[in-house]
Amino acid sequence: MNIEIHDSLELGAPNKRFEEIKEIDENGIEYWRARKLMQILEYSTWRRFEDVIKKAKNACVRSGQFPWDHFVDIGKMTEIGSGVVRKLDDFKLDRYACYLIAQNGDPTKQAIAMAQTYFAVQTRRQEMSSSVSDIEKRVSVRAEVADKNKKLFSTAKTAGVSNFGLFNDAGYRGLYGITLRDIENLKNIPKGQLLNYAGSEELGANLFRITQTEAKIKREKIRGDLDSRRTHFDVGNKVRKTIKELGGEMPENLKPEKHIRLLKKDLKLTKAGTSKKLG
Repeated sequence: MNIEIHDSLELGAPNKRFEEIKEIDENGIEYWRARKLMQILEYSTWRRFEDVIKKAKNACVRSGQFPWDHFVDIGKMTEIGSGVVRKLDDFKLDRYACYLIAQNGDPTKQAIAMAQTYFAVQTRRQEMSSSVSDIEKRVSVRAEVADKNKKLFSTAKTAGVSNFGLFNDAGYRGLYGITLRDIENLKNIPKGQLLNYAGSEELGANLFRITQTEAKIKREKIRGDLDSRRTHFDVGNKVRKTIKELGGEMPENLKPEKHIRLLKKDLKLTKAGTSKKLG
């Protein structure tokens, strides 16, 4: 599959600042760090910028999308002096998240106006290569899910969890309403392959389940198999209720998609074909 992209829109010199802070993750997906974006958008405090992020997330929900697909929490614990440690909030933002932030920023700021133009142009370019972007998104989220799952299981182990099978299944029961084995049977996929066949929407819901469970176990100092299992179920169930409130499709009803391994091959071939076409 080759994609030919024509775009006469050019970015002026001021907008190069947004390009300069853009980063690429291990899957080749571009993103921006919220704290770096805050500086370019001329916000002096995180508190004020966080208010803009909250408005952007609300706009994301109103558009029928899941905020956690576009605003990924990458905050970390840091020492602020005298041995005091606290979490330094930050987000990994995709292009759409940046666009929503720009749209909800202070319209009197020249930097906001530039951001609106820049991310509007970039969003247009993304639309013209949407087939590539859809694949990239799923590959990126799947990698994120794998990474966060490792951290969840490490946290669960520290909390005293010994039966990881029951702990894992509790989260799936909360999110899907049935056991993992029943989900696999319903979707007719091999054992242990649920997330490899899950599409971006289903992966996004699981990512939120995983990250919020780990945060809750740490925050509330939950200990032991039973309490950790109950926490995993409760978080999964709350994500399920949120999906229902938003009018989304229940995850057990989402159809399996191409295995992620095959998708990575498609992405590699597509990018090679696109580069050849544009060259």
